[in-house]
Amino acid sequence: MRLLRRILITMVITLAVIFVGVYWVAPVALSFYAARKAPAVARIVPTDLKDKSVSEAPGTRLSYFGYEFEVPWNDLDETQTKLYPKEKPEKTRVDLHFRSGLRLWVTAIPPRSWVKELATEFKVAPERIESSFGRSDYGFVKTVYEFTPDKMHHWAFMGRRGMRDEFLLMIKSIVLSRAAETGIFKVQNQSYKGFQEGSPRLGQDGIGVHLFSDEGSVEMMFFQKDYKNSTGVTQPEINRIVQSLRKAPQNEAAAPRVAQK
Repeated sequence: MRLLRRILITMVITLAVIFVGVYWVAPVALSFYAARKAPAVARIVPTDLKDKSVSEAPGTRLSYFGYEFEVPWNDLDETQTKLYPKEKPEKTRVDLHFRSGLRLWVTAIPPRSWVKELATEFKVAPERIESSFGRSDYGFVKTVYEFTPDKMHHWAFMGRRGMRDEFLLMIKSIVLSRAAETGIFKVQNQSYKGFQEGSPRLGQDGIGVHLFSDEGSVEMMFFQKDYKNSTGVTQPEINRIVQSLRKAPQNEAAAPRVAQK
């Protein structure tokens, strides 16, 4: 009887150790591993923009998808302008080509896009995502950008907080562009606020700016691969576009146009 009792006790202890290992130790260990192996860009957080000056160079005022903005260049090649998606009558992106070789993508994004896309991708109800991150696209992106692997709560990994941290780390590791490795910066004007991925001081390709409002957001991407200007796009030039962005007047918002040079 004593031998049987010892065997049973040993089995119970062994099963308990296995249970703890599978349901507690393993997830915690995986959370430490995920934090350690996260890409370097996941450790970058938004900082204030140091250069807030605005270019006063002669430029062009443009209007697309109900938004109006100024670019500090007057060499737009309108014959190369393309609207997307090609297969749909309602366009949301314009591909602007300048004779200097510079390209600029401007995309209009409807409100709550982050919530809807994530809900579809992870096959969960939008309400679940909103309960953790809110309905604001800006608020969600801000939460993602401000999160780092160092902020993970490893010992709460079995709870809701741990799952939220894992989700944030995964999203940040995926969504940030390569340009963000040189910095993420806070940008805003009177009506919009958001982030800039990438520092123009290095003349890198793919600098992105994303500005948010409750009515929707606008994303801009700068492509400099074929840009003939050796200095590249400057921060004052980006600031000019950011500061001039606004909703187009109602009577001017219907069709894409070059408003003024």
